Amino acid sequence: MALSTKQAMAQAKLGGRKQMVRAGRSRCMAVVRAESITVPPAWPARCVPPEVQHRKEPKRFSLLGSTGSIGTQTLDIIAEHPNKFELVALAAGSNVQLLAEQVRKFKPKMVAIKDASKAKELKELIKDVQPQPEVLVGEEGAVEVARHKDAEAVVTGIVGCAGLLPTVAAIKAKKDICLANKETLIAGGPFVLPLAQEYGVNILPADSEHSALFQCIQGLPEGGLRRIILTASGGAFREWPVEKLKEVTVQQAITHPNWSMGKKITVDSATLMNKGLEVIEAHYLFGVDYDNIEIVIHPQSIIHSMVETADSSVLAQLGWPDMRLPIMYTMSWPERINTSEKTWPRLDFTKANNLTFKAPDRAKYPAMDLAYAAGRAGGTMTGVLSAANEQAVQMFIDEKIHYLDIMKLNEACCEAHKKELIASPGLEEIVHYDAWARRWVKEKVESGSYSAKVFAMA
Repeated sequence: MALSTKQAMAQAKLGGRKQMVRAGRSRCMAVVRAESITVPPAWPARCVPPEVQHRKEPKRFSLLGSTGSIGTQTLDIIAEHPNKFELVALAAGSNVQLLAEQVRKFKPKMVAIKDASKAKELKELIKDVQPQPEVLVGEEGAVEVARHKDAEAVVTGIVGCAGLLPTVAAIKAKKDICLANKETLIAGGPFVLPLAQEYGVNILPADSEHSALFQCIQGLPEGGLRRIILTASGGAFREWPVEKLKEVTVQQAITHPNWSMGKKITVDSATLMNKGLEVIEAHYLFGVDYDNIEIVIHPQSIIHSMVETADSSVLAQLGWPDMRLPIMYTMSWPERINTSEKTWPRLDFTKANNLTFKAPDRAKYPAMDLAYAAGRAGGTMTGVLSAANEQAVQMFIDEKIHYLDIMKLNEACCEAHKKELIASPGLEEIVHYDAWARRWVKEKVESGSYSAKVFAMA
């Protein structure tokens, strides 16, 4: 029987009282710094992969967010490698036509649609599919998909904190997590990582940068990792002078020079907030101190990230910009899948022969320092930053605020949160402050109380 959202949070919530924190300082905002809380990383600066077991049957998956960019690419991978992967359950938001097409093609045992008003239409569209899948609705439906009894692992492609509850359910059902949802760790790291450790679940990163780091640390000895270097394309405005950013339009911000991605992540690439959030995610994934995580602009997006080892060697993962590769590696790990050169073109160094790097311009990319400050504050601050940014970016896409207002709102929201910062939040607090941050940004803009002069960056 499906649990209500409230029941699911209550069952998942860790015991213990809230820990309020003391005021501190940061480079970008006057945040409060959380008391020292030890969060076990998913991969403590190294990974010793298990021996590859050659399977006779395909590995079985549930998929969250099947109609989004991550979801459709995951299904492309499954379709191309049916001897390796099988879909048993999938969940989507409201794109009922595409969801019905996916059900007809992959014939899962269970399907969930978040928009309950479209369940009847979905059932009509798939009425001739045999065997008929179980159809569920709402957040509870996504939770059931995530913990489906036949799934061995779950690809988490739902955007935002909406992916957190089903991810927790999957962990409790001992499913490995193919992690494509940033909020799982950025907002939920202090709760999710101890839970994954308790249930013996692997958190396998699907972001191109974190997948690169994960591949680079395979087989490192204890104490072998010194530094993480995250590469960033620089986004749509990497060649623009800072003074010109006041002229940015939505269409310009959602057009990426290298990658094919959704609107929100493309705007985040332009502001470099995506990289700032990836710094936080890398800290939680690999247990590396923020002082040892760096960002470098690499416009060609061929080197996806690097690690420096204790003896000063640098290991890098390279490839054409293609999100399918990191997604597939989370699904196949520790195995490597043979791919067709027609659909997976090999890297040609005679064509990718101009690899350049430069330091990010802090004046152009204030998101970077803001993310480091939130990460060092810890606790609920990182989730507040992520949620505030998601709301602000959407309001920019809707042309309710200017491009330069995104970071001003993000910083102001973090500043407003500092008096309520919780160092070791449970799931309920994480979800609460995610909603609070979105509401704070929305109300500031819609009420007219937002002013660029009031919230000017320091």
